[in-house]
Amino acid sequence: MPKPFHLLVFFLVALCLCTSSNASSTTNEFLETECLKVPATEFIGSLKTTIDAIRKATSVVSQFGGFFHDFRLSNAISDCLDLLDSSADELSWTMFASQNPNAKDNSTGDLSSDLRTWLSAAMVNQQTCIDGFEGTNSMVKTVVSGSLNQITSLVRNLLIMVHPGPNSKSNGTRNGSQKGGGGGGHPGQNRFPVWFKREDRRLLQINGVTANVVVAADGSGNFTRIMDAVETAPDKSLNRYVIYIKRGLYKENVEIKKKKWNLMMIGDGMDVTVISGNRSFIDGWTTFRSATFAVSGRGFIARDITFENTAGPQKHQAVALRSDSDLSVFFRCAIKGYQDSLYTHTMRQFYRECKITGTVDFIFGDGAVLFQNCQILAKQGLPNQKNTITAQGRKDPNQPTGFSIQFCNISADTDLLPSVNSTPTYLGRPWKLYSRTIIMQSYISDAIRPQGWLEWNQDFALDTLYYAEYMNNGPGASLSERVKWPGYHVLNNSAQAVNFTVAQFIEGDLWLPSTGVKYTSGFGV
Repeated sequence: MPKPFHLLVFFLVALCLCTSSNASSTTNEFLETECLKVPATEFIGSLKTTIDAIRKATSVVSQFGGFFHDFRLSNAISDCLDLLDSSADELSWTMFASQNPNAKDNSTGDLSSDLRTWLSAAMVNQQTCIDGFEGTNSMVKTVVSGSLNQITSLVRNLLIMVHPGPNSKSNGTRNGSQKGGGGGGHPGQNRFPVWFKREDRRLLQINGVTANVVVAADGSGNFTRIMDAVETAPDKSLNRYVIYIKRGLYKENVEIKKKKWNLMMIGDGMDVTVISGNRSFIDGWTTFRSATFAVSGRGFIARDITFENTAGPQKHQAVALRSDSDLSVFFRCAIKGYQDSLYTHTMRQFYRECKITGTVDFIFGDGAVLFQNCQILAKQGLPNQKNTITAQGRKDPNQPTGFSIQFCNISADTDLLPSVNSTPTYLGRPWKLYSRTIIMQSYISDAIRPQGWLEWNQDFALDTLYYAEYMNNGPGASLSERVKWPGYHVLNNSAQAVNFTVAQFIEGDLWLPSTGVKYTSGFGV
């Protein structure tokens, strides 16, 4: 006879997780009710069909590789192959986690949230691939788009099958408590992802971090190039791998591939350790591939580093930092550019005490992203150009994605101050149909126009977007002249805003304590 404690543990685990393939039929029914809207066999069957469609699409796209001697087109095809590979991985994670809910690599432990995050990312990838063909051979785009749109439709159906669960990131109200700062006393604080060692929680709080390798521009480390250090990291490691980057200017494009899990990069300080590039759309790069620094491996942490793209406003899209890293943290980092500075492409991400600068859509993408205690500064761009801080790319109402900006300072950078009255700056505009951005408990300067938000193209998405403001302050925070769109909301109580806190929006209490980064779980004191 099992002990009562064991029965309790089993019941609590079953309450949160989806069924495994060898569970009893009774448990299957219970878990399907909790986590899936359809029978598990139907969900798994749909996953297999979608993975097969990705294989076929990859075969179609790969036929164009090297066929055209066109730099932009070659980059777009290369992007597509990488993005399809990422989608296949994300669906494989979904498959494995659904069949093995007690396995080690199930991310936060909130399986419904994990599945929805991964499926959402898999849906985004195809659109990013199609977007990359802008300015290229239209015939190739037409052929490729057909296969990719089929995948998007299949993934959308999978996303609908997953029950949002108790921590769903809905637009509406949900009861929730008000919680205080990070570092102790959080519900679930001991439920760390398995790839975090408990001692890792201190890594971001001390200076004497033990590094696995050292990068130094002056030759005093193991390497002079960051990519050489990245290549030494083991693949799919469940242990933290620390790369210390000494002060200096590193002119290189860094890409951390999806197999490099749990990398941590520590610099000597914002504007002291600088990673710099200048790729741009005008020079033939896709927006996706223009990033100075790109990371896809899960569990990435960066501290005290500047990521910059120096292409300038005349080169249009030019990304400084792109992240597809699930459960990633950027702490005391600067992200500097003009148009499209920070590309939060997919997955759950947290930014704390960062400085983010740019002009047009300079925080964009379709991750579930929370910014806390950051400086968000609009710069002077091209003549007669309007600044838009955010361009969130949620394209389906079932996606758990969006931007939540809390305790931040939204102002003009020094170069914009002299012309702040003649350069219109807005909080954001809807890049995709269900764009979602929330600004709360932040300072908004008079750099922001009284309307607050800007249309993308006439009335596109004004009914379906979700933009909201809650308890902001400063001369630009007045709501009296804000837009009157159906999708714009003034939140009047914490029960509405709690959906967009660290604890609810990115499940931060389940994984941020293990990183050691400071954070506020709810609304603070």
